[in-house]
Amino acid sequence: MDPMVGTQERPRWADLVAAVRDAGQYPTSAEAERVIRIVLSALGGHVIGDERVDLARALPEEAARVVASQIPATRPLTAAEFVDAIAARVRGATPATARWDVSSVLSVLPSLVGDDLVDRILLQLPHGYALLFGRAELAPAI
Repeated sequence: MDPMVGTQERPRWADLVAAVRDAGQYPTSAEAERVIRIVLSALGGHVIGDERVDLARALPEEAARVVASQIPATRPLTAAEFVDAIAARVRGATPATARWDVSSVLSVLPSLVGDDLVDRILLQLPHGYALLFGRAELAPAI
């Protein structure tokens, strides 16, 4: 086991907000914060077990609380259903703007929490989420 695991400093909330604001081209930090909270609260219900704990540990404290406070979903949403759920939470959102919001948040996570953790999270989620994290969706060879 790597002795450095668990000793890495958490990213700062301001860094997460700045990364999402830049990725999503949001006009204000407040808008980026609102989107982060909505997307991470939805994600928090779908990531379970060690991956959820590790995600909360890797995120800034404010974001960790959002993820950890969610009740686990009774059934995993498909990627399209996840985007639709976000659209339902954002006043005036369309599926296209909700997908933009989701991708703006999830695509910055690999650089903050690490590719290995994102890979483990993606193994838990139904097919289609990789694209939301800014990755190619690879189909298994038949």
